[in-house]
Amino acid sequence: MATEQDWLDEGLVILAAHGAPALTIELLCERLRLTKGSFYHHFRGMPAYRTALLDHFERRFTTEFIETVESGAHAPATIRLERLFELVAGIGDSPDLEIAVRAWAQQDEQARAVQARVDRRRIDYLRILWEQHGGQDPQTMARLLYLILIGAGHLVPSLTAGELRGVYDLALRPYLPARERS
Repeated sequence: MATEQDWLDEGLVILAAHGAPALTIELLCERLRLTKGSFYHHFRGMPAYRTALLDHFERRFTTEFIETVESGAHAPATIRLERLFELVAGIGDSPDLEIAVRAWAQQDEQARAVQARVDRRRIDYLRILWEQHGGQDPQTMARLLYLILIGAGHLVPSLTAGELRGVYDLALRPYLPARERS
């Protein structure tokens, strides 16, 4: 029997590969080889599922990343920023998923609200890290770092993790002492 987590993880896979219109009970059941009864055991219907899926996306790709980085809160801000870059670069389907959620947000008010909250939280966290580092103009730097990530995902083909890291290194080079750069 599939757990709620299984249903949500499969939804993220479908969303990344095919976009929000492909999210149907039928496709989810087919992909998980389960019945609609199993779906309804966990969700009241597709609207409830979509709400849970958006929450799952936010939790998995924002809240958990921040919590993981902050588990080493005693580390200097630049080390935590490095750890955040590693987490972001380590998610293979993330660019497609990020693009799919942004496309969904253009068509759906609830998805737009979640995307806005995710963007605010991510930028705020980057700003906090940059402030703790002692960098100048933390809000602008946070936006720059975030825009690099969002823009990189829209390139065809997307940047590899190494290429993305190179762009971040170039953007940060003037602001970090040589010993803090990779």
